[in-house]
Amino acid sequence: MFRTMIAAGLFIGVGMRAAFAHVSLEAQEAPVDSTYKAIFRVPHGCDGKATTAVRIKIPEGVIDVKPMPKAGWKLETVKGKYAKAYSLWGETVSEGVTEVNWNGGNLPDEFYDEFVLRARLTGDLPAGETLRFPVVQECEGGAAARWIEIPAAGQDEDALEHPAPGLKLLPKK
Repeated sequence: MFRTMIAAGLFIGVGMRAAFAHVSLEAQEAPVDSTYKAIFRVPHGCDGKATTAVRIKIPEGVIDVKPMPKAGWKLETVKGKYAKAYSLWGETVSEGVTEVNWNGGNLPDEFYDEFVLRARLTGDLPAGETLRFPVVQECEGGAAARWIEIPAAGQDEDALEHPAPGLKLLPKK
């Protein structure tokens, strides 16, 4: 019995480690046409090297992006045009933040941290689909981990080596 418990514990531990081995979103579901607080979890550096920058590409249909400043890190946003215009609180918007960059910090490999932004998920996004946020994690010495892979239709995300964090879109509340 004790050996079975140990084996089960080891199996669960390995599965848990694999599940947390990449940059991920804390809340992995949210309804369309709502405000979403995205918390990106960075569980480790790059091959033992400290993380010095985290860059997040904002997908189409995600607007009114406001990142949270992080002590010890420089925060920058890149703005650009959207593929289409969206309605935001009665106004039409056709451009906004398309990328968020935190850089100049130092997150040692043995520690974990979170990078946060708030955004509006437009009602134009397709409920039932998974929205992907490609992330590039830069580390000391020019090392990088590119969490940018997007599964093909029907492909299991676990089959990817560097999956982009995903948000399952729920129907509007």
